[in-house]
Amino acid sequence: MPGAGKSTVATILHNDGFSVITMGDVIREEAIRQNLEMNDSNLGNLMLNLRKNMGPAAIAHLILKKMQREANVTDGIVIDGIRNVAEVNVLKKMGQVKLLAVHASADMRYKHIKERGRSDVAIDHNDFKIRDKRELDIGISEAIALSDEVVSNNNLTKDELRNKVLAIVRKWTNKINNKNIEYLDGNKK
Repeated sequence: MPGAGKSTVATILHNDGFSVITMGDVIREEAIRQNLEMNDSNLGNLMLNLRKNMGPAAIAHLILKKMQREANVTDGIVIDGIRNVAEVNVLKKMGQVKLLAVHASADMRYKHIKERGRSDVAIDHNDFKIRDKRELDIGISEAIALSDEVVSNNNLTKDELRNKVLAIVRKWTNKINNKNIEYLDGNKK
């Protein structure tokens, strides 16, 4: 959900060598292309319209196009901001996908959002609730429920969050890197 700490996790993983693509940035790029003012209402409506016109995985399709345009994208890619299972299914066309949900209470998320200072920030609790409902309506709860792992980001320091996230991701990458390794004797491990 918005403000849970997804971008902080993406930054942690970027600092650990992963490429990061943020779904919200892709929407903001589209808003710039359409000359829209950067505010929560415009960005939310744009996101909904893209999904209405292109289907529930619209933003994932835009991500794939961005990945094809940018030569600096590596094998280890973090997509910050998955909102539904349809997006995950589209991204699986590019390779193996693991989904990490970052959870935080509504009060903690609201505090994080207010501290961001972005132009698309929810102004008050009512705006925050409207944004949450919009996210729930497009399927984020199903993506969270089907995630491979969940990190609770309530009252964690950044170091504690970093340690938890890196432990999970390193476990995943070790399993991926060790899968089907063929040794000189022909045995697979």
